[in-house]
Amino acid sequence: MRHFQQIAQGVDVLPLLHAVQRNEHLFNVHRFRTTFAGTPHGEVDDILLRFSDPTIAKDGDTAAVMADGNCVWHPAAAALPQAKPIILDLMRRVEAYGLDRVVITRLRPGGRILPHADNEGAYTADPERARYHIVLQGLPGSLYHAGNETVCMRTGDVYWFEARVMHSVENNSADDRIHLLADMRLMP
Repeated sequence: MRHFQQIAQGVDVLPLLHAVQRNEHLFNVHRFRTTFAGTPHGEVDDILLRFSDPTIAKDGDTAAVMADGNCVWHPAAAALPQAKPIILDLMRRVEAYGLDRVVITRLRPGGRILPHADNEGAYTADPERARYHIVLQGLPGSLYHAGNETVCMRTGDVYWFEARVMHSVENNSADDRIHLLADMRLMP
């Protein structure tokens, strides 16, 4: 496969998944990815653990936040301390030297992430940045498409994903699809 690489499987994500499910109120505190005009992520719910500083959004315009690469920890990270060991283990495994955005994203059964490529702006164009998916809950029928490839990412799987190619998601499973997305910096 060209657009996906499985990095690990069988990662113990249950403590984090349980914490996420106990902290439903953390979803959609900030909706930068899900509410801008033309967003492909309109059907997802997000918990921002590490993202741009929300105070740079002016008058509801999220463009400055989405383009910003200066990430800060959000309060949700302190409420979900189970995420950090998983992230740090992955950073060691892939020899990352930096951490950028970290988002927990949920797609309900029957939900879709529309076709798009993350290739606009300085944030996504940085060649040292790589995106990883840590699957907190992934069931049969949750399908990730990129180019001509399709993957069903399962609970406990970790994948590198080439986000700069056209991709989409459909959750045809019986339950929520919940992923932790982590953007890391790797040496070129």
